[in-house]
Amino acid sequence: MSSIIDWNDRSTCILFGDGAGAVILQKNDNAMPMSFEMQSDGTYSDILYTQIEGKTQQTLKMNGRSVFRHATEKLHESTLSVLKKAGKTINDITWFIPHQANNRIIDAVALKLSVPPEKCISTVGIHANTSAASIPLALDHSNKESKFKKGDLIASAAIGGGLCWGSILFEW
Repeated sequence: MSSIIDWNDRSTCILFGDGAGAVILQKNDNAMPMSFEMQSDGTYSDILYTQIEGKTQQTLKMNGRSVFRHATEKLHESTLSVLKKAGKTINDITWFIPHQANNRIIDAVALKLSVPPEKCISTVGIHANTSAASIPLALDHSNKESKFKKGDLIASAAIGGGLCWGSILFEW
């Protein structure tokens, strides 16, 4: 992220950090089938995007209020959708791991979904907003803290530029 940040733009430079993460999934014939969805809508492309400046420099541009409004709406809707596809409700999940954008978005989505604070994992205070790495980093951090138990049902939702978003429901 730091390579596309305009360090003079306080609307973005104080929010993002660099990070990388990956998740390895394995088949388990006894586990609940995963449920996931991905969506995008280019009509929102002007609220979070990179702009080419000069010949090669890309700079992150963001309308924070619009991102907040759409993030809370889309993450809420997407999470409910994957739960419905799996025949589950929010009460069935053990953990909710939203995109670690900022505490305001995390708290707003959890509140809209009625996820109790003790079921909502937030590591944004540790890693900052690391964009696509935020959920893998939150999974890793929580796993190292031994939060997850075999069979835990985890719902996760993320949003990104352009605007794109998605959710997944899986068993630990």
